[in-house]
Amino acid sequence: MSISSANISTLQVLWWTMGNATSYVFSPLKFGRCYLLPLCTGCRFFYSSTSRGTLKSTQPNHELNLLSMQPVTELSLPSLVDMGFTDSQAEQLYDATSKLKGGAAKHALSTLTALFVLGLNPSNVLKLLEKCPELYTIKESQIQQRIANIRKLGLVEGSLQRVVSHYPQILTVPVKTVKNVVVFLREKCLFTAQQVTEILRDSPAVVLENMGQLEYKFQYVYFRMGVKQAEMVKSRLLRFTLEEVRCRHCFLERRGLYQTPDKKGQTVILNPKLASILKGDEDTFLTDVANASAEEYDVLKRMMKREWWEEEQLQGTIEANDDEEEEDEEDEETGGGSGYTRRRKK
Repeated sequence: MSISSANISTLQVLWWTMGNATSYVFSPLKFGRCYLLPLCTGCRFFYSSTSRGTLKSTQPNHELNLLSMQPVTELSLPSLVDMGFTDSQAEQLYDATSKLKGGAAKHALSTLTALFVLGLNPSNVLKLLEKCPELYTIKESQIQQRIANIRKLGLVEGSLQRVVSHYPQILTVPVKTVKNVVVFLREKCLFTAQQVTEILRDSPAVVLENMGQLEYKFQYVYFRMGVKQAEMVKSRLLRFTLEEVRCRHCFLERRGLYQTPDKKGQTVILNPKLASILKGDEDTFLTDVANASAEEYDVLKRMMKREWWEEEQLQGTIEANDDEEEEDEEDEETGGGSGYTRRRKK
């Protein structure tokens, strides 16, 4: 039976993980007459370099005595180098983990384990942890549950690794929170399951966005700009803030370059695509779409910020008045009830 090196690596990681969860005494995983040993780059970090010396002794029947092997239970510079980190990377990582206190420190090794099992190389792991040091504090079981949940949502191998590398914060978000965001996108915004997968792949930060702001942004683009879900996904709308979207849209609208479609979805002018409006930096937008100067755009942005501030103040006043009216009604109901009780006592 032929087994590829990648499959052997995976099986070795699985063997170590299962063994470490149950006992400190290991027995080799056997395929025919071959024993899988933790010698690959992705798996060698599970044993200290001192314990690896036992691998040199073999028996005539090729069975190796692994009972003396001890799993690495804490990080050290040698163990980090054994994982595949360079000396400088190992020092950098060791310094970072040394500053952790209490329960956070004991999760560092399990965090590295989960990230290596995911298929990331040492350089990517280091960059990822620099972006999101919060991962040090998360239990391996939680990371595995979150990775499994992301896989269920359609992010397959390759896409999953790219998302985690680009936005490692997604592994700090509880499974329940991610599920709530998915339900919101499916039921409130009416995105399809495939569209939700594309959103998570291209705009993973959506899992931490305020739901109220997210809903307002969707409704603004859907009703105010007349853009459908497919175009929103294609333009990667959810990467942008509401302020960015509104500023660019309103600037085009006031220059006569954008028109809200009627009930039939028709306009007198040809509106630019949402992707054209959002892609590129401000200079690209002004040159290719708005055909305007930066000074004109700055004036509009300042004016719009003032208008939005006034709208928010007005909205806050209206909500405050509504709350006062509700309290007055509650007081009247309470007073009426007390009067009724007193009359009954007479």
